[in-house]
Amino acid sequence: MPYFLGIDGGGTKTTCAVGDEWNVLASTTSGPSNIVRVGEGKARESLHQCVRQACAAAGITPDQIDGTCIGGSGAARPELAAIVRSILQEVLSSPIVVVADTETSVEAAFGDGPGVIVIAGTGSSSCGRNSQGRTLRAGGWGFAVGDEGSAHWIGRQAVVLLLRESDRNDDVVSSPLAQALCRIWGVGSLLDLAQAGNSVPPPDFSALFPAVVGSNDELAREVLRAAGRELAQLAGIVISKLFGDTKTATVPVAMIGGVFRHAELVRQVFYNELRRIDARVDVKTQVVEPVEGALRMARKAVKA
Repeated sequence: MPYFLGIDGGGTKTTCAVGDEWNVLASTTSGPSNIVRVGEGKARESLHQCVRQACAAAGITPDQIDGTCIGGSGAARPELAAIVRSILQEVLSSPIVVVADTETSVEAAFGDGPGVIVIAGTGSSSCGRNSQGRTLRAGGWGFAVGDEGSAHWIGRQAVVLLLRESDRNDDVVSSPLAQALCRIWGVGSLLDLAQAGNSVPPPDFSALFPAVVGSNDELAREVLRAAGRELAQLAGIVISKLFGDTKTATVPVAMIGGVFRHAELVRQVFYNELRRIDARVDVKTQVVEPVEGALRMARKAVKA
């Protein structure tokens, strides 16, 4: 029986799924494997660990894998794809397909059909495919100049608004949100928080995301609402360019990533804002797992 391996390599975690021709046999997670964000050494550690653990959970060895597909942020760049493939070849002897995470996400959400996906994880981007097979992406420009609505963006915006509000209101210093953000970064004051935020290299703003989601602070809700609107605008760009001149009755849309999975307010605002932008959208209620698309693409690559 042939075995296949699908991998979703992200900036926060890596997910591996082992399957046969029909079923998922095992799925495991490890640390981040985005080379741009964590470096080649950490990416190698996460990928090797995830592959070995997934295979062990499925009761097979890596040598028994017949085909692998990995989707990752930035992985479509040839130089990064070559590094990722080389890392996986250290533990896998079968053919390895390396694609962008948008490709595996579209596959997971729609198979060969049309639709638009929005990824909101550590970073953010949108990608779509129409019924003619034309594809288009938007966003994904990186933490310093883009990735609006992502976990990184949410963490950064929370710090920005918190510091701005502290100039007007001294009570903000003792707010639960301020205390939570300081605790995560291991600092003792808002001044220290600002210094940490301006440090080089920059801190991990995405680590602040759970505190923002878990806060009842109106400032935190403001950030999450803004994230939902930003992500809807991103999807709207792709929809307009791919489906704007067609008479398509509905445009399928899928949500991907931890921001959608863990922040209900972001999901709600995203849906309402996107419906305002284009009433044709049909948003899937369940957050889609890109690793499922990677596993399907591994199967297709071997059969091709």
